[in-house]
Amino acid sequence: MATPIRRAAPAAAPPRTSSILQTLHATEMLDSKPALPAANPDQTKQNQTKPKLTRLVTPLLPSRAEILAAILDYLPVADQLRFARLSRRTREMVYDDSRWVARLRAMGCWDEAEARRRFDEAMVARRRRANPDKGGGNIAGGGHKRGGSLLFDAGVEEERRRAAAREKVLVEEVRDGFETIKVAGQAPAPAPAGGRDPSRDPEALLQVVGNVRSVRGHAREEYGKIYGALAPFYFDLVQARTHTDPLVFKVFRDPERQAQMLANLRIFARSDWAQGAQRREEKVDSMTAIFESAVLREFEQGYEFWDVDGRMRKYAHVLNLLNASSAAVELFIHKHPIFSDREVLANSMDCVNQAPADNITLEPSRRFFEVLLAKVNEQAAIIERIFPNPGPVFWAFVDKVREDVVVEYATPLFDETHERSVASYLRAVSGLFEQTLEFFRTVTAPKGAEAQQRTMAKELALKMFEPHLDLYLQDELDDFTAGAERTVSDYEKKLSEQEASTESFYMGSFSNRQADKKDFLTSFKKVVMMPVTVLPTSFGLPSFPLGSPFAGSKPTAAASTDGGSTSQAPGQEGSRSQSPAPPTPSAADRGSTPLPGKAPTDELAAKAALMTSRLEGIKSLFSIEIALSLVHAAKASLGRVAVFIQLGGQAGGEAREQCEAIFVALLRILGSRHVKPGFDRAVAHLSQYNPREVSEHDKGGVAPLVTFIELVNVGDLISQMIDVFYEQQLAGTKIADRNDFLDPAGLAKKKFEQMLDESVAAGLNKGIDVLMDEVEYLCATTQLPTDYNPGAANTAADPASSASASAPGEKHGSRMAVNTDIGPTRTAQRIRDLVASHTSMLVGSTDKSMLDVFNGEVGLRLFAAVCKHLKRQRVSTEGAIKLIADMNLYFEYVRTLKNNDLLDYFKALRELSQIYLIDARHAKEMATIIADGDRFGGIFRAEEVYEYAERRADWYQVRKDVERAMYGLECSVM
Repeated sequence: MATPIRRAAPAAAPPRTSSILQTLHATEMLDSKPALPAANPDQTKQNQTKPKLTRLVTPLLPSRAEILAAILDYLPVADQLRFARLSRRTREMVYDDSRWVARLRAMGCWDEAEARRRFDEAMVARRRRANPDKGGGNIAGGGHKRGGSLLFDAGVEEERRRAAAREKVLVEEVRDGFETIKVAGQAPAPAPAGGRDPSRDPEALLQVVGNVRSVRGHAREEYGKIYGALAPFYFDLVQARTHTDPLVFKVFRDPERQAQMLANLRIFARSDWAQGAQRREEKVDSMTAIFESAVLREFEQGYEFWDVDGRMRKYAHVLNLLNASSAAVELFIHKHPIFSDREVLANSMDCVNQAPADNITLEPSRRFFEVLLAKVNEQAAIIERIFPNPGPVFWAFVDKVREDVVVEYATPLFDETHERSVASYLRAVSGLFEQTLEFFRTVTAPKGAEAQQRTMAKELALKMFEPHLDLYLQDELDDFTAGAERTVSDYEKKLSEQEASTESFYMGSFSNRQADKKDFLTSFKKVVMMPVTVLPTSFGLPSFPLGSPFAGSKPTAAASTDGGSTSQAPGQEGSRSQSPAPPTPSAADRGSTPLPGKAPTDELAAKAALMTSRLEGIKSLFSIEIALSLVHAAKASLGRVAVFIQLGGQAGGEAREQCEAIFVALLRILGSRHVKPGFDRAVAHLSQYNPREVSEHDKGGVAPLVTFIELVNVGDLISQMIDVFYEQQLAGTKIADRNDFLDPAGLAKKKFEQMLDESVAAGLNKGIDVLMDEVEYLCATTQLPTDYNPGAANTAADPASSASASAPGEKHGSRMAVNTDIGPTRTAQRIRDLVASHTSMLVGSTDKSMLDVFNGEVGLRLFAAVCKHLKRQRVSTEGAIKLIADMNLYFEYVRTLKNNDLLDYFKALRELSQIYLIDARHAKEMATIIADGDRFGGIFRAEEVYEYAERRADWYQVRKDVERAMYGLECSVM
């Protein structure tokens, strides 16, 4: 709303045609806000008679004072000063500080932070003067005191008004802050600026813009200094018709001063808002452009004569004053002789021509960058001597070198290598990137430009390689994947060819090829029904003792043809055809197994030899050499890609993602294509193992299981290799984050380890089956009937022992010998050593939890095998000592496994063996032990103990007494 006004009482109402100046003189404004009355006093009465709605809308319309204030901004400065002389209120409108702050801000000469700081300092000084006893305890600008806060200090405001009044009195009306400025465009006589008179010292005119202070309440005075110094030159330049007429070129003869004054005039033109300002600004720009062209020609002439410290340096500084140094920089760069220097323009094809076929050498490119670095560093010193701000000029020059020299050198090399060999292309891109980035980082930048060298090096390298980056990253991943797939496929093909060759060697002499593809057990069943004399002993089949029902059988057919085994009578000693045992593959060639000199002529022997060869080949189903070669290939590929991570931003992120993709591809191919299929084939081969088809069992372990455990050790080595690779190449270099559970590399690593654990677990599960088959075979073939029943006349007297057979190679007469040793039997010792050797093989190669599960399962299966074997024996009171020794041997072994739950089973088994030591006369005590379930810790029920008691040699003698005693115990309990 317009501020109310109070009119002086006129003698008569002023006429309607009175001028606005008369109206302004007749008013007295009560507020400092610009406001003027209506054009005549009658209009006020008319406004009072308007309807209420009109009176509500009228205050929303701009007042005439506001319109005048807006018009003032577009008046020339001289007209504003004339308008300020009309009255006190018009002077206040003109002298409003915000009006002149806007002009200073348009020229870029007003610093709000400096103005606020000066204002705060002035307030502190005033408060100190007003309250000297309080020592300036007030906070500047806020009016805060120790005892509270003061929002408005009447004393301070009154002092400020008095000071302003005294200042107005001291300043003459004609000066009004602009002092002796001639507003008619005549030559001014400015006031001293910065202690120097511009009319007498032209240097003060050049520094008038830089000496402006940002002081609130004094913006008019600061602008007056600029106006008084520059307005005469400005209006003279605008009125000039030729480039020789302006006063600026007459007052200042030196090009640097002329340039400084022209720059000041261009700044001053921004505060010219009067009518025709655009035309005047264009005239200043055109005159400045003429001057710039003349200076640039002088710079070019100095450039042609390479006058570095003379004209080039002088006119480069002149152009810098006019903010037109870009023209000189462009001229300096585009005409620079380095772009036509023969020493720099090398041939990148030397990297291909001087290398072997489908390869590349980066030695020529290294020499190229060395020569280029020396040239660029030489020019860096020259640029620093010429240009006042050499940093941007130097990096613009380096960018031009990158575009016209380095790119022209690298692009043909990339194109050529990509057409010849992708591997060469990958090495070329990565190698040249490292050399280029090192080149940008080692150039000697001018003083002041070193801080941004690393940033500019990354930026320039990115500009050069960004067009090739996407193609390179994709080719890097594709090349590694194809190479790894090819390596694994070649190894699988080699294994397949070797297996086919081995099968052809052993089975090639037999015509029935379809029968050869059946399971070995089928062939064994066909042959096992043949007479005993035609069966070779090399397969571990028992040789029947004298007195056996099969001993009198006569041969009906020959087992082999020429060169094979001949028919022999029972008990006749002679040589038989042996199963060939191919030697173990060497470390140098784990994937190949040498074949024997001559293939077996017997079909069963050939199948056994083939199965033995396959079982021995388990450890070559996947190779640590293959895994090592894949890891080396991944390391080389990842190392080439990792150098691009230094670029940062999107390019660096893409390079990091590609590094993780290479690691994921490594684990996928190594795991799914190499390790897991190897474990699957190993488990399949283990499932085909039959201990009765193996001729030798005295090697200290089950050969296929030993081989599989070696395979497990190889898998563990591969897992450790992958873990080390991940820690050093990915986690250690911050490519992958081990703490991020969603990181692709970490997820792939966990998936690989899970696959390896599952494959090892499946193989060990099948290995336990194989181990227990071997244990049962040893129990059936090496446990003598006289071990637990020394008083037996012969093995045929007991139906349960008729299935037992002697160990291969033992004579029949050794079975009848009575062993007086009270220690464990040889069979128990062999079983203990066999199981212990296999459980100890896994220590250190598998996880502890998996090892505990394996040992626990082996112990339980061993317990079941011993119980099964015990039910097939006849145990006498004398032989119980041997049995107890065997059970103690098993118990002590299980104790080493440190599994208390498993130990309870063998403790119950040891207690069970006590029932065979009881004399037949103590049937009641025997019944008590059988019926005591707590004695066996719940492992055996009374019915199961009774079944084991039936294996006593004298059971048929003590049966009635035992059953009678047990019946009596049941009745007493009831």
